[in-house]
Amino acid sequence: MTGKRLLCALALAAAALTGPLRAADAAQPGALSIAAAANLVYALDALDSEYQKTAPDVKVTTATGASGNLVAQIRNGAPFDVFLSADLDFPRALVAAGHADGKSLTTFAVGRLVIWTARGDVDVSDIAAAVRSPLVRRLAIANVASAPYGRAAKQAMEHLGIWADAQPKLIVGENISQTAQFIETGNADAGFVALSLVLSPKLKDKGRWAEVPRGLYGALEQGAVITEHGAHNPAAEGYLEFLKSAAAREVFEANGYGLPAAP
Repeated sequence: MTGKRLLCALALAAAALTGPLRAADAAQPGALSIAAAANLVYALDALDSEYQKTAPDVKVTTATGASGNLVAQIRNGAPFDVFLSADLDFPRALVAAGHADGKSLTTFAVGRLVIWTARGDVDVSDIAAAVRSPLVRRLAIANVASAPYGRAAKQAMEHLGIWADAQPKLIVGENISQTAQFIETGNADAGFVALSLVLSPKLKDKGRWAEVPRGLYGALEQGAVITEHGAHNPAAEGYLEFLKSAAAREVFEANGYGLPAAP
């Protein structure tokens, strides 16, 4: 995590202890505050770098977490200008509650789900067999209520008829980054994570993975929306336009995402 993202995360942690942040507290000219789903953690530096080429005078701060948890923070007054979700449902919920601008809702990438293990003796090429394997005593997924990738993992296992087999083994991460950490550290023998994470420089040479067929889970269309707090920040609208650019699409593709139709 870069320093600016760590500072933003610490500010949010403090807010959780002292009460919701007021929107006016963080309103600064030339500043842009972004809440991003945890699956994007390894793509954010490259995105920030490309964005700064188009808006060098805008200072960007980013916090990551489970999409549902970020929605709760925004509803409680956390001063984010733009929300990057792992699905479309959470930003639509913000719009419905009056906390985001529905006209700004933009699909910027399509997530891909994999089963991954850091163990050399676990074969994940057959997903059902891997979940049922006695070698896999602990299976990691993200929280199905707050993390779209966790929901997708559950859908895939239900389609394969292995959800009942999986439940006694489950270790649940607060978000998809924590889920990957469980697997990387050996606290889980295998699990379901975002392709973007296992392709990252930190994890790409660790273990083995297999992509979950896309027909087994609902499309992980990732949506961006301008929040109520960002409605009067011109940088917010500019950032959403940037997400449609060729440079941003190249970053997403390089990080293992599918792409929506070009605007």
